[in-house]
Amino acid sequence: MLLQKWVEFFNNASQSHDKNLWVQSPSSYVPTAIRHLIKLDSEGKSEGIVSTSSGRKKDRGKFYPAPHVLVTSGPEAKLLVGNCEYVLGRPRDPKKDGKKVVERHKLFIAEVEKCAQDTGSPSVKAVLNFLNSETPKTLVLPDDFASEDLFTFEVEGALVIDEKEVQKYWLHTEKAAFESGASSGQCIVCGTDCHPGKAHPIQIKGIPGGQTSGMAIVSANKEAFYSYDLKNSLLSPTCWDCAESYAKAYHVLRESEGTHLLVGSMVYLFWTREPTSFNIASLFSQPQPEDVKALIQSARKGRPFTPPNTQAFYATALTASGGRVVVRDWLETTVDEVKAHLSRWFALQELVDPYGEAGRPLGLRPLAGSLVRELARDLPPNVPRILLKAALTGSPIPAWLLFQAVKRNRAERQITRPRAALIKMALLSQETLWKEDSMVRLDETNTRPAYLCGRLLAVLEQVQFLAVSPKATLIDRFYGTASTAPGSVFPRLIKGAQAHLGKLRKERLGAYIALQDRLGAIMGELTAFPAVLSLPDQGWFSLGYYHQRAWDRAQAKARKEEQVPGEEAVVEETPTDEKE
Repeated sequence: MLLQKWVEFFNNASQSHDKNLWVQSPSSYVPTAIRHLIKLDSEGKSEGIVSTSSGRKKDRGKFYPAPHVLVTSGPEAKLLVGNCEYVLGRPRDPKKDGKKVVERHKLFIAEVEKCAQDTGSPSVKAVLNFLNSETPKTLVLPDDFASEDLFTFEVEGALVIDEKEVQKYWLHTEKAAFESGASSGQCIVCGTDCHPGKAHPIQIKGIPGGQTSGMAIVSANKEAFYSYDLKNSLLSPTCWDCAESYAKAYHVLRESEGTHLLVGSMVYLFWTREPTSFNIASLFSQPQPEDVKALIQSARKGRPFTPPNTQAFYATALTASGGRVVVRDWLETTVDEVKAHLSRWFALQELVDPYGEAGRPLGLRPLAGSLVRELARDLPPNVPRILLKAALTGSPIPAWLLFQAVKRNRAERQITRPRAALIKMALLSQETLWKEDSMVRLDETNTRPAYLCGRLLAVLEQVQFLAVSPKATLIDRFYGTASTAPGSVFPRLIKGAQAHLGKLRKERLGAYIALQDRLGAIMGELTAFPAVLSLPDQGWFSLGYYHQRAWDRAQAKARKEEQVPGEEAVVEETPTDEKE
């Protein structure tokens, strides 16, 4: 199904004359960074080398549609394009064996010679004359030449690889090689009778952790993967056109900002059957408040999305395993269904920032990254995959993600906004009694013991912070125990707070009164401290703590703005965390 939809996407892009170079490249050609153009006259005499690079360090040159060959084993020469070893017969590393360079140069010349014979192109003959002369050995290379640079040829100012006859020749050559040695069969994608190739012509690139030379999405190179003695790509027989089209479609989607998302080691691709202005990738990477607000309001007011869009929407999640592509997930739905689920996704994560003000919508990366110490190194592939699935399908956030979040709270002994939002999403997505726009900020009507315990810890922390020292915090010592077994630690914390409150009563009466009122309001709702907290209750504890601290900061800011000069602030400071 995935390959079929990729082929469908590529065919639609071709018919709509998409400007992407993968779409514009003729069959058997792919976009290739070529840094140097060897200029020749009609007889094949050199007129120098022109660089297509800007000279910047990572600029490998301009991308051109160029002949492509799938290198399986041993040297393979591309037609009219190659590095200095193939094109000029000069070693990239003088210390290495020169015999291989000679072999590669001969292969390159032989390929050009066959093309000249089959096409009769004067330009190709001019290139052949150049190659058979002594000029390649003595040609002065540019100052910015690097060993990995690619060369191609211009004859009388025109690129030889752009000639129609050259393109037809290379397509015939590569297609014949693809179909050689294979018995006839039915293409698994389009259903036509064909001679499927053992290896597909274009490999998949751009997935973290995979081979830089490329990966196969269809491959069975070990006996355990064989079926009915079908090996390699014959396990899923595919014709030339479909095998090339699906790979080009992948690269079009991977290169476009609006159709791909990279999180950790996973690549996500999104596309629709027909072109649409709906840019879902940006909603996951950098969601803008106005876009998210419009999405949520449309769903809450029961308005149909304008204009209605029932066309097919597709998404897939890919990772790499050595030389293979692993399809982690696949989704087929409609654009309007995705919009409806996305509106709920963003509504679920609505949460004030650490200072009690409206928070910006969060993308996939900060939510997933909140569960690990270092996103690029530590993030399991399943985390962003599950979050994305919940966003696109409306499925609940699973309990194991909630566990990862509360465990990270204990490890860091603090609660960041992305992690608090993820905890809120997990709790509210699993409980049908709560609306998705609940628990955005402090809820004084929430009498869950776990939520109240979280609030209580925040107030006790504030008491110690104001009475002892800005550097003193009980969170470092007691957060882990308080968030899992409140009954074993809160009586001791409350007893210890009495001395701090006594000090505040003498030195900062306004702060004492405010904090005593908060403690009284919370304690009045608690009949007893729970002995242990279940996993969901640990999540509610985290939310209570986060909400109370955000509310405290908002109150402190408001009072400071209203304060008359010379008047004592009631609660003028609150502890802060670097990661908040």
